[in-house]
Amino acid sequence: MRGGLLSGAERLRLSDGRELRLLSALEVMQARREAEELAGRDGRERALCSNACLLARALERRGRPVFASGRDVLAGLTVEEIGALARRWSEFNREENPGLSGGEERTEALKKVWSTRRRSACGGACSGLWGRSRPRRGPGG
Repeated sequence: MRGGLLSGAERLRLSDGRELRLLSALEVMQARREAEELAGRDGRERALCSNACLLARALERRGRPVFASGRDVLAGLTVEEIGALARRWSEFNREENPGLSGGEERTEALKKVWSTRRRSACGGACSGLWGRSRPRRGPGG
């Protein structure tokens, strides 16, 4: 995420001064585990709890988390606010981290850049120095 070839913005500034930041794979995994504990056996609450736990890690103000846990997000925001912020984070994450199924335009642009970049001076032409190989005659040569 930081300083990689595909790295872009790591934070999305919201109109109220808060920021949504991209999360590492470990942070997403931790959010999922917290959500499972919070939702318990009721699968209907799992999506809301997952979004709340994700926002607890992603939502910041001046570099500090706004909420300490997913439970605090559930206590401090409405269902609509959680849904809207989770959608914004998801869109931001998709834009900055194009996966195999998303970000086709950006992926195509990167492929074009990579295919036209300078390569080593040899680039396959060095084999001309060695001349052509003799044609083979049969299986053993």
